[in-house]
Amino acid sequence: MSRKIVVGVTGASGAVLAFEALKLLEAMGVETRLVISRGAAYTIQHELGDDGMDRLCGMATTVYEPENMMAPIASGSSPGHGMIIVPCSMRTLSAVAYGLGDSLLTRAADVTLKERRPLVMVTREAPLHLGHLEAMEKVTRMGGIICPPVPPFYSMPETLEGMYTQIAARAVSTLGLERVAALKSWETP
Repeated sequence: MSRKIVVGVTGASGAVLAFEALKLLEAMGVETRLVISRGAAYTIQHELGDDGMDRLCGMATTVYEPENMMAPIASGSSPGHGMIIVPCSMRTLSAVAYGLGDSLLTRAADVTLKERRPLVMVTREAPLHLGHLEAMEKVTRMGGIICPPVPPFYSMPETLEGMYTQIAARAVSTLGLERVAALKSWETP
């Protein structure tokens, strides 16, 4: 059976991280099921250009509309290995923390948690207030993994693209499929 990962993209800034994550998953031979929130469409166009949506969708195995609650990923009976939400807005984090399956993206995250599959949320906000932290704690207690896009400065990326790749590689590796080849490890001198 092929490995299947749901990739959720929200309207938070960081569309390039979704692009890098999809690129890494594609290179690993992982079947990706992409759902992009309505708000993300604006961010993607702003950050990746007019062809950004086409580029993201072109890397996914399957693309679902955000309101399609009949999609297979809305049910625990659909086989899958986990989900990554990259980038993850605080709105989406809160919806998942409190079980608001009000869109396909948040329903798929809820299904991922209830089926005890890995859920990685690349949360994008700074600074954080207590409500954000409480939602992160709640998701963590339910089995989710909060993975903020913190650059691994020890990898000494020479370009912004190199930094984006390292952030995405860390998040994808957190899914537990296999170690992502692009991920640089800490090395002591």
